[in-house]
Amino acid sequence: MAFTGVLFPATATGASHRHRHLHPLCPKPRRLSSTTRTLALPSSADLPVLDAPVALAAASSVAALAAALSLSDPERRRRQQAEDVGGGDKEVVRDYFNNTGFERWKKIYGEATEGVNRVQLDIRLGHAQTVENALSMLRDGGPLAGLSVCDAGCGTGSLSIPLASEGALVSASDISAAMVSEAERQAREALADRPDLQMPKFEVKDLESLDGKFDIVVCLDVLIHYPQGKAEAMIAHLASLAESRLVLSFAPKTLYYDLLKRVGELFPGPSKATRAYLHAERDVERALEKVGWRVRKRGFIRTQFYFAKLVEAVPVGLA
Repeated sequence: MAFTGVLFPATATGASHRHRHLHPLCPKPRRLSSTTRTLALPSSADLPVLDAPVALAAASSVAALAAALSLSDPERRRRQQAEDVGGGDKEVVRDYFNNTGFERWKKIYGEATEGVNRVQLDIRLGHAQTVENALSMLRDGGPLAGLSVCDAGCGTGSLSIPLASEGALVSASDISAAMVSEAERQAREALADRPDLQMPKFEVKDLESLDGKFDIVVCLDVLIHYPQGKAEAMIAHLASLAESRLVLSFAPKTLYYDLLKRVGELFPGPSKATRAYLHAERDVERALEKVGWRVRKRGFIRTQFYFAKLVEAVPVGLA
């Protein structure tokens, strides 16, 4: 799920988190440094759209209105969603991305511009930059050819396909059978003229079901579906699958973004059908430290409507 869905109604924004190429009108994404130095992150005052005082005042006003209307409405909607599919968050996510969500998001993930509004194009750019920066982090460690990579939550293959095109041995999975089918189709099309490369191995699996060992594990835009307690367990599980590197992206939890999330929940479009969770960077780091990993590189990707933290972690004993 693209992080903008947390902040704004999905009918207005859509989402883009599995897009293979940048839109031709989009600027080239910023590359991360090849050093292991921590990158400087912008403060909330540097964020686009509104300056901090105006944004906070506006968000506070709407939040007050939300309280006056009904604080329980978002939870009531979520309970109804869970009852409709006979399960919890996971079942809601699976049902959504196999049905109406897949059709909507496939359009956003694609390259066409017809029927895609300005905000959706901005989100497309934002996630494309996240994918490019994740690839940059991985390339900084040397050639990817021959390395085993787990793409956990592969969507329609925006990361799996370029990894395979560089010779990586990719195992890709997603909770949505519709997404996996689309990823396989796109991979066959993209790699058809490269018989020297190994096609990614695609499977329909949730994160909890992943097993095996890989040189690298990457999980982009998936932790947004997990509350903090489950996210901590999931980070530990993903780390247990990785031999040398783990790359994660997540929606940042700050006062600013939390207020915007609350505002967005007041106006849930019909495509906003999944619960969204923000995570504090320190909580993610703490979860990694508990299992003997440390953050080596980090980045922050933002466009006007897309915000994501990106971290690369390695075992503590790895130089």
